[in-house]
Amino acid sequence: MFSIKKINHVAIIVSDYAVSKKFYCDLLKFKPIKETFRRDKNSYKLDLAVNHEYQIELFSFPNPPKRLSHPEARGLRHLAFSVDNLDDCISYLRENGIVVEAIRVDEITGCRFTFFSDPDNLPLELYETQKSNPPENPAIKAF
Repeated sequence: MFSIKKINHVAIIVSDYAVSKKFYCDLLKFKPIKETFRRDKNSYKLDLAVNHEYQIELFSFPNPPKRLSHPEARGLRHLAFSVDNLDDCISYLRENGIVVEAIRVDEITGCRFTFFSDPDNLPLELYETQKSNPPENPAIKAF
């Protein structure tokens, strides 16, 4: 029987491995699990733990092509992280020189969220898991 249990990992190809490693490990505080240099590909692979549960794989390749990264571009829209206190997270990012967009409110859940970018302009979202009451929206159907 076909049954998906959860997302196993997210893979991100970076343009500058050292800069991205510092961003994800030092700034976002993801825990390195294993770092591998793949000599045949001249490529690093860094496995990162997010709160001991999910895994992000950072890859470096020589001269990777650029990709559009705006949240509304075709393809992967963004990578979202759940947080308990959005205001504290925004303050922390801004104190560390990261540009953060204005806070938005999810019209379906009532949760607050915002976007910022990694060193390669990949859109990252912080989504506050403690929410207010969701607004009434008759266009939303429950399944």
